Amino acid sequence: FVSVDVKPQTTANTVFFSTDQEFVYDSFYEDFGPLNLAVLYRYCSKVNRKLTSFTWSRKRLVHFTSHDQRKKANAAFLIGAYAVNILQPCPICPLSISLYSTDRVLLDAAAGASTFNLSVLHCLQAVHKSLQLSFLDFENFSVDEYEHFERVENGDMNWIVPGKVLAFSSPHHRSQTENGYPLHAPEAYVPYFCQNQVTAVVRLNRKLYDSRRFERAGLDHHDFFFLDGTTPSDIIVRRFLHVCESSGGAVAVHCKAGLGRTGTLIGCYLMKHFRFTAAEAIAWIRICRPGSIIGAQQNFLEEKQCSLWVQGDVYRSKQKLLQQRLCRRQQQQQLQQQQLQPQQHQLLLLLLPGSDPDQGTTEPVSRLVTSMDGLSIKATLHESCSMDTR
Repeated sequence: FVSVDVKPQTTANTVFFSTDQEFVYDSFYEDFGPLNLAVLYRYCSKVNRKLTSFTWSRKRLVHFTSHDQRKKANAAFLIGAYAVNILQPCPICPLSISLYSTDRVLLDAAAGASTFNLSVLHCLQAVHKSLQLSFLDFENFSVDEYEHFERVENGDMNWIVPGKVLAFSSPHHRSQTENGYPLHAPEAYVPYFCQNQVTAVVRLNRKLYDSRRFERAGLDHHDFFFLDGTTPSDIIVRRFLHVCESSGGAVAVHCKAGLGRTGTLIGCYLMKHFRFTAAEAIAWIRICRPGSIIGAQQNFLEEKQCSLWVQGDVYRSKQKLLQQRLCRRQQQQQLQQQQLQPQQHQLLLLLLPGSDPDQGTTEPVSRLVTSMDGLSIKATLHESCSMDTR
């Protein structure tokens, strides 16, 4: 990986390639990265093809970029994430830090000056942790599905925690196109939600649709409103976390655009339940859904990191204790059942007339059954004779 002023020439033993023009970040304001999951997947696939190509397999492969700090940061993220994902080194290795470091801070999608320093290294640490937690699995990742549903016309949805937390933009009272911007009614989301076991919807912005339209489809709906661009109160954070923890399926979260407020609360969930640092949470959410978490929301997550880690430790301890109690109770029930079975068998033998529990014989019962069979046969013969007589 090198930064150059002029494109190097490929030689007999070395192949040079660049992605500066191929993978370009679609910015909101002054933000320029990190590049999203689909780009990372396509980059890893591209490098793998080159390394396994018959023509290039025996040559040295060099990723080059320009000295432009924005392009260099995105290129460093791509090759660093490839190393973490495919080669699997630890991203905090000193050699890795020197390779991936860049002087350029990754800015948020706010219009004003950035108040939080997110680095390429933070992004690589987020990728590393997500791999460990199986949030990221390129063997089963559908890049076509990701790119389809991230488009506004197809719902503007991204999974942050696969199978558990989905971020999306706000539904509206009816599906229409307003000023060239596609809007979707709640019913447009229901088939996808049901197909992917979403059982609850959380709304953080003002009401743009009737929540009963989701409820009629069998989904729980929760309102935790707070102003756009601001941070949630402690009560809202607790209530949101409770919804995520108590929901039997996945939770779909939205504000107006599904970026700032949505990303902030999901970041709290990542820190409490998976011990993400604030920087890792911000980085991972932006890799999944670019433009998320802006301005003071970044600093809010940093301030909440330690307390959410403590809450998470307490939660996991309680869950572990409850699980241990449940296991002990099940073991006691199984033991009691095993002890009762011989007693029930002895009681049954004692209740049978003429049976001998010590010998295990039940001959009188057999005779009784035989005599009853005879009665049944005689009854049938009697009916037959009666019919002949008539």
